Amino acid sequence: MPLMSTTPHARHFIDGVWTDSDAIGESLDPATGEVLGTFADGGAPEARAAVDAARRAFETGDWARDRELRARALFEMSERMAERRDELVALLSRENGKIPAEAALEVDLTISKIRYYGALALTESGRASEVKPGLYSMTLRQPAGVAGVIAPWNSPVILSVRSFAPALAAGATVALKLPAQTALTNSLLFEIVASVKSLPKGVFNGFTESGSSGARLLVADPGVDVISYTGSTHVGRSIMAAAASSLKAMSLELGGKTPMIVFDDADLDAAVPVLTKAITTFTGQFCMTGSRVLVQRGIADELRTRLSAALEAVRVGPGADPASEMGPLIDRANADRVEREIADAAEYAEVLVRGGRITEGPLAAGAFVRPALIEVTGPDSCDRPIVQQEIFGPVATFEVFDDEADAVARANATEFGLAASVWSRDVDRPLRVGRELDAGTVWANTWAVIVDQMEEGGFKQSGVGRLNGERALEEFQEIKHIVHPAPRSF
Repeated sequence: MPLMSTTPHARHFIDGVWTDSDAIGESLDPATGEVLGTFADGGAPEARAAVDAARRAFETGDWARDRELRARALFEMSERMAERRDELVALLSRENGKIPAEAALEVDLTISKIRYYGALALTESGRASEVKPGLYSMTLRQPAGVAGVIAPWNSPVILSVRSFAPALAAGATVALKLPAQTALTNSLLFEIVASVKSLPKGVFNGFTESGSSGARLLVADPGVDVISYTGSTHVGRSIMAAAASSLKAMSLELGGKTPMIVFDDADLDAAVPVLTKAITTFTGQFCMTGSRVLVQRGIADELRTRLSAALEAVRVGPGADPASEMGPLIDRANADRVEREIADAAEYAEVLVRGGRITEGPLAAGAFVRPALIEVTGPDSCDRPIVQQEIFGPVATFEVFDDEADAVARANATEFGLAASVWSRDVDRPLRVGRELDAGTVWANTWAVIVDQMEEGGFKQSGVGRLNGERALEEFQEIKHIVHPAPRSF
C-alpha cells in the first residue's frame, strides 16, 4: 500500500534529540492490516547512544542527588500525559488492538502511577542508630546508576512506565527499549516525556526496535547497572544468563498461568462475568489472564454451561466499532499461532468452546480470534501443554477439583506463579487457600485489581523482584552503610 505524505513517522528520543535510523519499518493496524505509519527501526547503535547519554546524565548532572527535581519532573510528566490522554488512548487502541475502554484503562492507570512515584521520590526510608556508645550507624539509599528498561507490546504505556517511573524517582537514568509492534504509540510516549521541561537532557532515552540487538546490548553492557524486563519466561532466563558475567541487578516480571479457583459456595452471578473478562481482556494478551478455570465438582456442570455461553456471546471486532467487546491480537502471526494451540489441544482434550482464528467475513483481514474454552481431565491433566504453557491469547482451560487440597495442588502444578483468584462465599476460605498458593498476587472474589501502593511480581518462573509500591524504588537503588565514630568528649 503506497504511503501518503501525511503518514506519521515515529523516531527515537535519545539525549534530548529526536533521531532516525537507517532501517525503516511499517506499523500495521491489527484489525485491518492497514499501514498506520512508519518508524525508525533501531538496534545496537541506538542502544549504545541511549546508554552513553544516560551515563553522562547520571554522572554529571544533579538528577541522582536532587529528589525535589525528580518529584517535580514526574509530577509534570503526569500532567503532560493527562493533557494528551485522549490522543494516547486513540492511538494505543488502533495500533495495539485494544478496544477503547481497555486502552483508556491502561492510560488512566499510567497517569496515576507517575504521580505516585513523583510523591515517592520525596520519601526516604533509611535508618540511623547509635549502635554503641559514640558509634553512629546509618543507611543511605542512593541510585544504582543507569537502568535498562525493556517493555513488551501488550501494554506498552503502563508496563514501560511501571519500570521507568520508579527508576527515575530513585534517581537512576533510563535507557528504554520498546517493541516495533507499537512504534507509533512508543513515539507519542516519548513526545510526552520530551515535553517535560524540568527533565534534564539524557535522563530519559527511548528507542524502538523490531529485533533484539539493542536489547541485548542493554543487558550485556557494563554501562548499564540494572535491568528491568517485562515479558516471557524464556527470554527472562536468557537475560539473566547474559547478565551473569557482570552480576547486573535485575527485576523480571515474566509469564503467568493464572488459576481462577471457583468453589461450590461461590456466587456464580458475580463470578461468570469476571471469569469471562479474565479470559478476554486485552484479547488474553496479559500476563495475568485468567487462563485456568478450576471449579469444584458440585457446581462444575453449571459453571461449564454458563461460562461457555458467556464466551460464545463475546462480540469480537475492531476498536472502532462501539459494539466490540474484544479486539484483535497484535498481529496475524500471533492469531495463527493461537489457532494452532487450540487445534493441538483438541487432540487430547475436550473443546467446550472452539473459538479460534476468524477466516471468513469482514474480520478475516485482521488478527481476530474468538475465545476458546478447553476441558482437561484425567490423572495427567495438569501435565497437558495447554495447561503448562502460556498461550497469550483468549484461551482458557476448564479443570474440576474435589476439595481445597486438590484445588491448591492443581493451581500450583505449573512453573508459573504470578497471580491467582479464589471465589467463595466463605469469608475465611480465600485467605486460607490463598496462603497456600504459589503466586505473587491472590485476589478474593475479584480479578486484576492492581494498586500502585502494593508490590506486584511473581513466584517461581514468573520472575524475580517486585514493581509497584515502595519496593519498586529499591530495584533501582543501592544501600550504603555509613559508620561514623563520634565518641563523647566530656
